[in-house]
Amino acid sequence: MNLRDHEAVTAAITHLHKDRGVAGVMTYMEHHIELAARLAEDLGLPSANSAAMHACRDKILARTVFAEHRVPSANFADVADEHEAVQQAEKMGYPVVVKPRSMAGSAGVQRADTPDQVRRAFETAFGATVLGLHHYARPGTLVEEYLKGPEISVECLVLNEDDVRIVAITRKELGAEPRFVEVGHRVAADDELLDDPAIAEVTTNAIHALGIQLGAVHAELRLTSSGPRVVEVNGRMPGDLIPLLVQLATGINQPRAAAELALGRTPDLVPTRRRAASIHFLYSDIVGQIDRQHFRYPDTTAQTDQHHGPGPAAQQAETLTWLERLVWTRKVGDIVEDGLTLEDRLAHWVVTAPTAAACTDHQQDMKQRVSCTVRPIAPFACTCVR
Repeated sequence: MNLRDHEAVTAAITHLHKDRGVAGVMTYMEHHIELAARLAEDLGLPSANSAAMHACRDKILARTVFAEHRVPSANFADVADEHEAVQQAEKMGYPVVVKPRSMAGSAGVQRADTPDQVRRAFETAFGATVLGLHHYARPGTLVEEYLKGPEISVECLVLNEDDVRIVAITRKELGAEPRFVEVGHRVAADDELLDDPAIAEVTTNAIHALGIQLGAVHAELRLTSSGPRVVEVNGRMPGDLIPLLVQLATGINQPRAAAELALGRTPDLVPTRRRAASIHFLYSDIVGQIDRQHFRYPDTTAQTDQHHGPGPAAQQAETLTWLERLVWTRKVGDIVEDGLTLEDRLAHWVVTAPTAAACTDHQQDMKQRVSCTVRPIAPFACTCVR
């Protein structure tokens, strides 16, 4: 079934409900959050509020709602073409951020410091897509104020419109600007930001302003010199295996909790662990073809080469007890881009430790053990990325 045909999906689910009964509706995909909320409403089941999910999918509408409710966010302008983008950028003052209206995963998002960079960034944003999301996107481009400071995400579960529970803080590692590609995440059960009242207040106010009534929420914030400010609020669980990091660090199972909320139940959100976990994504820094994938064992200088495509490889390093998984997501022979979107990732790995600092040490270790040789398509020398 074509999930973009909301009327057909509604008819099919309504028939299923009459025939067998539907206990709840939920999704973890950005593409379908509005549809899932609307289906739940139509069936009289617990719902996040379809109007709120509509706003989450529309960065222009969300920014407008934040401004109306005085939720700290970024100044912005909806621009129709390159000329207007440059005008608004010069009015705001450089640097600015140019982004698509309804994408995800930082696809098409770029910093711009000059009029020429704004023009190029507008072209990039206008044509950006990831995971087929352009089929579900509202056309449009924003020019926004650049928010300087580290980026985090606040992982929440909304039990009802008056009860927002923050279950974890994710510290984000971003690649080099002008892009904002996420190259890693870390979750620690004892993160001091969990006790930061400003973060809790801004996050909760943003959720209330949008009208989210139920379910998992992934709110992205920048910690600026003037305090936390909202980048965006997503009406779903986080991607990038962040729910796995949360479970490894705290014991809280976000997917199960979100499912229980969709069923009208109250989930158990009591932490059972006090650890840390992190993930890192490997990208190429050039456009080319994967020539060889390498993993170096911990007890020898020898290395193993991966030739058989994506799949778990943690068994190759049994002595690394803190390595939860190592997965090659592209195979030898694939043509890869230079880290434009999350679809360009070559591999990822997850590590765990008692503390955030120990996780950082393990990640540094893994960066020395895992590499991928990419042969440029043009006749230049090969390069090895880490």
